[in-house]
Amino acid sequence: MTRNSTRALAWLLMGAAMLAASLATTAVRADDEDSQRVISVTASGTVTAEPDIALISTGVASEARTAREALDANSAAMRRLIEGLKAAGIEPRDIQTTSLNVEPVYEQRRDNRSPAITGYRVHNQVRITARDIDKLGEVLDQAVTLGANQIGGIQFEVSKAETLKDEARRTAIANARRRAELFAAAAGVKLGRVLRIEERVQHHGPPVPYARTMAAEAVPIEKGTQTLEAVVSVTWELD
Repeated sequence: MTRNSTRALAWLLMGAAMLAASLATTAVRADDEDSQRVISVTASGTVTAEPDIALISTGVASEARTAREALDANSAAMRRLIEGLKAAGIEPRDIQTTSLNVEPVYEQRRDNRSPAITGYRVHNQVRITARDIDKLGEVLDQAVTLGANQIGGIQFEVSKAETLKDEARRTAIANARRRAELFAAAAGVKLGRVLRIEERVQHHGPPVPYARTMAAEAVPIEKGTQTLEAVVSVTWELD
């Protein structure tokens, strides 16, 4: 084969390669255009419900000269508290120990000397699930009367939240379709089949704070209402 023939063959092969690359690029772009013929809408639905469960953290903090004395005093106080809570209607399964800490109590000294241990402190916390919110104030008052000197907070919940949230999910889907149909009509197209449905996880807010009071009457409690929300993202194919 002559040099000219070899050069011509090389140019021919290069041209064929460029043509193939051009066709491949066109095909990819066409696929991209087809994949963009969709519409995605995010919408929410809500339902309001009254809480019927309350979670309360309560416990006893005790101090004494030695760790043994502090632990013994705390254990006795916690036994009285737990037995009193049961007598007030809290089921044993609804009382759970969440923390037990024993720590030294230090006294700061002058002249840059190291702090001195003057005693020990014991914290014992339990979490209570109250299923009769109407009696919650009485339960809290009873806890304080029995020696509870720590109440961390109250969190209200709806026991059948997941079932009630299904209604919010249906509303969210309906809202998403209504908006998608509105957008599609404005753009001169129609909705096709549903390609994807995703639900966005909603996180619960922090517990409702509760300030302990030593009033003789039962502690006033307002449970209010809770709004359960479902947020969904729906993708439709466009016809």
